[in-house]
Amino acid sequence: QLQLVESGGGLVQPGGSLRLSCAASGFTLDYYAIGWFRQAPGKEREGVSCISSSGGSTKYADSVKGRFTISRDNAKNTVYLQMNSLEPEDTAVYYCAAGPPGSYYYCRRGGMDYWGKGTLVTVSS
Repeated sequence: QLQLVESGGGLVQPGGSLRLSCAASGFTLDYYAIGWFRQAPGKEREGVSCISSSGGSTKYADSVKGRFTISRDNAKNTVYLQMNSLEPEDTAVYYCAAGPPGSYYYCRRGGMDYWGKGTLVTVSS
């Protein structure tokens, strides 16, 4: 069974850091572009960051540029999202998703084939 499982969420104070992980089982990630998306209460799910299948290219939403870093370790079948300088506006459920290599270019939820169930990130003092 193909699965993506997110971990690493939690409660953090403003200015703090978290590292999210997205582990795949039942398939290998190295073919796929991977995206991180988030959905805050009452809002639509939005793209945060995407990484190409090779890991050589990345893109970020303007709201997280300079604060978040996406990376992948294909040997571990895992993708990461390092989140620094967290703000209350970053509070959301974070999802990872896998799509065909071309889905990297648009980094949109519609281009993704497989989704995890999400991990909650709460930024609050």
